[in-house]
Amino acid sequence: MAAFSEAEAPSPDIYIPEEWSEAAETIAYDSVTSPPPVALVCGAKNSGKTTFSRHLLNILLQRYQKVAYLDTDVGQTEFTPPGFLSLTVIDQLTPDLTIPCLKTPERCYFFGDISSKRDPTAYLNYIFALYDYYRREYCMLKGSKKPVKTEFPLVVNTPGWVKGIGYDILVDVLKYIAPTHVVKINISAEGKNLPAGAFWLDEDHKESVNLIEISSARQDSFRRSVLVQKDARLLRDLRIMAYFRQCFPSNLNITTIKELAHALTSHPPYEIPISSIKIKHLHCQVPSTEILYSLNATIVGLAVSSEDSENLSPCIGLGIVRGIDTFKRLLYVLTPVPQSTLEKVDLLLQGFVQIPTCLLQVQGCVSPYMSTNVLPTS
Repeated sequence: MAAFSEAEAPSPDIYIPEEWSEAAETIAYDSVTSPPPVALVCGAKNSGKTTFSRHLLNILLQRYQKVAYLDTDVGQTEFTPPGFLSLTVIDQLTPDLTIPCLKTPERCYFFGDISSKRDPTAYLNYIFALYDYYRREYCMLKGSKKPVKTEFPLVVNTPGWVKGIGYDILVDVLKYIAPTHVVKINISAEGKNLPAGAFWLDEDHKESVNLIEISSARQDSFRRSVLVQKDARLLRDLRIMAYFRQCFPSNLNITTIKELAHALTSHPPYEIPISSIKIKHLHCQVPSTEILYSLNATIVGLAVSSEDSENLSPCIGLGIVRGIDTFKRLLYVLTPVPQSTLEKVDLLLQGFVQIPTCLLQVQGCVSPYMSTNVLPTS
């Protein structure tokens, strides 16, 4: 029986090329950078952006107590389930670069899809809002009277969609964030690479930036792996399963997908009055008569309505709508989010992040649509 835990997967030895190490050291110890560095990592798919970003985090943590990480890759997220854009503060080294791990973000938004294609504008707005939050909380702004706790460096990881609209989005992100360092990873297929030089700057733009170009590499001379090899869809499913595994104590013996599926279908869900929440469908329109039915057996973002002018609602986690009682006007939701935090949720966001098929194919489980053994949210 296949196991669902990412940490249990066999991991090859990861070799970091000297060129990569020198790039990371340059960013961490660049004496020219007075405030902590802001480093953006970009490149085509499977070029090694994630591996380099993890390595860079470790190098920065040798100099700084904490490092902020802005994850803009909704399809291959680093510290959250897929579909999120997030800002996470890291304070510990990652001993094994091949094993991603879930962490609680400082702030995150549920985009609800694994690509920015459906709504580039919303995608960019979320990124800009997260970067503004980082600047507000962890940077000493000129003329500001508000004290900053500590100034942290920032690592920005980007998706591998670097052509067409993907390229335009990357240029907008680079212009908005204006990083002190840009790491551009090139692959052997030159036609898939980003343009040479500081491609995002206008000709009359005088702003200086430290552009570091490095080459992707899959194996060293000893055939050790240089990149974390990944099956994108499998990794997304593993992330989702690892997230909902948090519904149960760590000492509970759940080691296979089948055991997790049985545990989830028998786990008491939270009981949420429909009158206490709003429902928003991301990237699509659903007839009002079908809204509740469309939620059944789906993954939703658990959000708190925002009153700001941009109407961006921070998300505090994910839930599985296990059942709906239309007569009692109740939703039954499974989530690892604590009850005290769940009470703040007044908005459910439904996107295109789906329950892994393997969790829905287990026979002999309690029906996921039953509403027995429920937990009230308040």
